Amino acid sequence: MKNIVQIDADFVENNTNFSNLIADLEKMFANKELLVPMRHHHDFPNPEVGMESTLLLMPAWNPGKQAGVKIATVSPANGKFDLPAIQAIYIYLDALKGSIKAIIEAKSLTVKRTAAASALASKYLSRKDSKSLLVIGTGALSPNLIKAHASVRPIERVYVWGRNYDKAKAICADLSEENFEIMAIRNIEDKISEVDIISAATLSSTPLVLGKFLRPGQHVDLVGAYRPDMREADDDAIKKSEVFVDTYEGGLKESGDIVIPLNTGVLAEQDIKADLFLMAAKGHSGRSNDEQITLFKSVGHALEDLAAATHYYKLFKN
Repeated sequence: MKNIVQIDADFVENNTNFSNLIADLEKMFANKELLVPMRHHHDFPNPEVGMESTLLLMPAWNPGKQAGVKIATVSPANGKFDLPAIQAIYIYLDALKGSIKAIIEAKSLTVKRTAAASALASKYLSRKDSKSLLVIGTGALSPNLIKAHASVRPIERVYVWGRNYDKAKAICADLSEENFEIMAIRNIEDKISEVDIISAATLSSTPLVLGKFLRPGQHVDLVGAYRPDMREADDDAIKKSEVFVDTYEGGLKESGDIVIPLNTGVLAEQDIKADLFLMAAKGHSGRSNDEQITLFKSVGHALEDLAAATHYYKLFKN
């Protein structure tokens, strides 16, 4: 136990190059030897705040090489305690010997890998000339999604919307030195029809991305709404889009953005074109023309955590 490395949030934050992280993530998705069971997903009540929390256990193995498990909690009411909704730790293992190699602060790890997964999907699904981005949500993911998307597309203009306008303005101030113009907006409908990419990362239970505003050629990236009773896009958005997911096993079961349309007949399983495994392995090219509206739903996957843990562990050891 003496040689266990501890990697904190500052290291992850200060050593993130999204282009490199996305490349490592893509290699993992293309690796057919990986073993990733369905994650454990347990809801439990919190009577004090009147909202459930969720415990997630997410293991993954690269046989004979790396292994790991993330232990995370999602508590949507944590704003009342001035705490983040997601808290987590990642235990990184030697898959051959079973020994612990590192303990990694996993909130930062999760934010980075989630943004990288969205950008990896965008690499296949958004138009190559995409220059404008609308981010819906002002949590920890928002600035990372902006940076990640900008690493794969020539983003020139970014708009940020949140229920708290001051938080949106703060994100814009923090990113004011980046190589794009960025501004906060008060209404989603002011820009949603104009931008090339829409990225939503919220805990909304009612749709924020409405299909009536979407136009040909756009790419929609849905990152939040992690429970079956939550959704960020409405039925019209689903109907108008070519739908993709990060993984079939999670996408078909965990988020209301896919589960609700499946249950009501708005969407059929065979309508979902591909997941990141298929696209990374070159089994599906993603977007096939500039007129399609593409929609990517991410629910998170333990492979992404293992890829990111391996990435940052190598950086730390070097």
